[in-house]
Amino acid sequence: MRLPDVAPKGVALRNANDYHYVAPTPLPPPLTVSMRRIAFALLLAAFAAAPALASDDTFSLVIRDHRFEPAELVVPVGVKIKLVVENRDATPEEFESHELNREKMIAGKSSATIWIGPLKPGRYPYVGEFNEKTARGVIVAR
Repeated sequence: MRLPDVAPKGVALRNANDYHYVAPTPLPPPLTVSMRRIAFALLLAAFAAAPALASDDTFSLVIRDHRFEPAELVVPVGVKIKLVVENRDATPEEFESHELNREKMIAGKSSATIWIGPLKPGRYPYVGEFNEKTARGVIVAR
């Protein structure tokens, strides 16, 4: 079998002595100064945008004496919300909202994070499933 005199990237060639060898894949050309500047600017832009992406609005609810405080929480419309629910009771409670499609168990003396939204304008009721008579509240998106 005769090998070609000209090789595509990374294939065997024959030399003048009919020995076979593998031609190395050529390295890409080095970056020019302007290409380095563009790459550096893109890297800086990515790092500058990271805090803006991570700055979601955070809201807090507290469960105390089997009640949510505040009972009405106002949040902005169209924004993803980080809701931190702290259970100060010794017993567990389950945050449940059918309108928000969320259900989260919160152990006694602990907290949990629930992500909701972005929400349309409206009222979104929630309950503490283990104490539905007293643990009630509503999230109002304005």
